[in-house]
Amino acid sequence: MDLGAERLAKLSNKQKIALLTILLLLIGAVLYFLLIRPKMNELKALSSKLNSLQTQIQKDRATAAKLPILQKEYEGLNRLLVAALTELPNQKEIPALLTSVTDEGRRAGLDFLVFKPKPEVPRDFYAEVPVDITVSGSFRSVGNFFNAVGNLPRIMNISNVVFSKLKSDDTQANLKVTCLATTFRFLDKNELNKEQKTAKEKKK
Repeated sequence: MDLGAERLAKLSNKQKIALLTILLLLIGAVLYFLLIRPKMNELKALSSKLNSLQTQIQKDRATAAKLPILQKEYEGLNRLLVAALTELPNQKEIPALLTSVTDEGRRAGLDFLVFKPKPEVPRDFYAEVPVDITVSGSFRSVGNFFNAVGNLPRIMNISNVVFSKLKSDDTQANLKVTCLATTFRFLDKNELNKEQKTAKEKKK
């Protein structure tokens, strides 16, 4: 130890300053890598987390500001759904609805050649009820029939309409018209459960 002190004492002032500078740099490096740098990394991570939380808060505030508007839209859509539900018949009403279709056709002056209900087609929460229809009559009678069906209180769609001429006289042409009439009905709880079970089995 004495030899070390003697050597240090013999050094020139410039050498002592250089040695002290190196020593301070080493101490500074140790402090930086062991203390300062980890804290800086931690601070950087916390700053990033803070920015993320501030962004999320801004999004939540924007969503909260829109909540009254979204509630009004929901209420409006719910009213539309309730109105739509009143236009779909239940299972018990289907026979009466189909009878009303034939009644409207006869009132319009049509003769029914075919009126054949087809198998129902289940969907998510409702079923399509298709009926093959073939009628004969004048063009005006056909138009009146389609208009009457469109004005029924329950939904009834007419599609796949095909016109063909049967015969004509001096006053009017008699037409044969084939079409597909489709109404819709809601599935009851038992039917819904059955459909959901069938869908799950198909996915397996």
